[in-house]
Amino acid sequence: MSDVSDWWSTDIIDMAPGQIRMRGHPIEELIGNVSFPQMIWLMVRGDVPSDAQAKLFEAALVAAVDHGPQAPSIAAARMAVTCGLPLNGAIASAVNMLDDVHGGAGEQAVDLYHRVEASDAPLPEVLDAWRAEHGPFLPGFGHRFHKPVDPRAPRLLALVDDANAYGTVSGRYTAVARSIEKALAAEKGKPVPMNIDGATAVIFAELGFPAPLARGLFCLSRSVGILSHAWEQQQQGGRNKGPTPPGYRWTYTGPNPIGD
Repeated sequence: MSDVSDWWSTDIIDMAPGQIRMRGHPIEELIGNVSFPQMIWLMVRGDVPSDAQAKLFEAALVAAVDHGPQAPSIAAARMAVTCGLPLNGAIASAVNMLDDVHGGAGEQAVDLYHRVEASDAPLPEVLDAWRAEHGPFLPGFGHRFHKPVDPRAPRLLALVDDANAYGTVSGRYTAVARSIEKALAAEKGKPVPMNIDGATAVIFAELGFPAPLARGLFCLSRSVGILSHAWEQQQQGGRNKGPTPPGYRWTYTGPNPIGD
């Protein structure tokens, strides 16, 4: 280390009095000239995407913004507000819930697509190996609520197909995802369609984002829904609202139950 300034080193931002450069670009040249999705791409990737890349990227971000108050992260944000937290606290509470089970399927699906694409083994063997390592469910396929089809997935895949036709993406990971969907249908004897996580994972993989960034990008996207629900709850008011209305109680399974 040659200097205290080397304690933190970064390729992302440089500053001097009256000057700010993001990835080498003066901020005043970015403001008004790049979209927010392009800015996200620039910050995490280091370059400005083409308009076609940014359009496909934006579609994935838009598709995942919200999934209603029954989603644990959204419910947490609304409950946090009723406990007196401001919007930033509600957002932090909610984002912290976006982990492997709730919010991690996109990252896992990108990992799965990469593994399938890189393997010479038959697809069923690759899927069985994945299950042996991660559990019985394949990330990105099927949905507990949207049956028979998650309405977001076909639209996203159509946009990927368009992007492939114009040479924006290669189509490799689209083909991988569809091959998994087909294999699952044959295995289960019924369709197991791709869901939002599987479709956005196709886009992130096609655009060259590493798997861990898929989760980070999902957090950015879902933060929009989190903010909107937290703000709505703040306007509605209410104090200490739990996950169910007060008239509903939990099921007690211990000794000496009340009213027995």
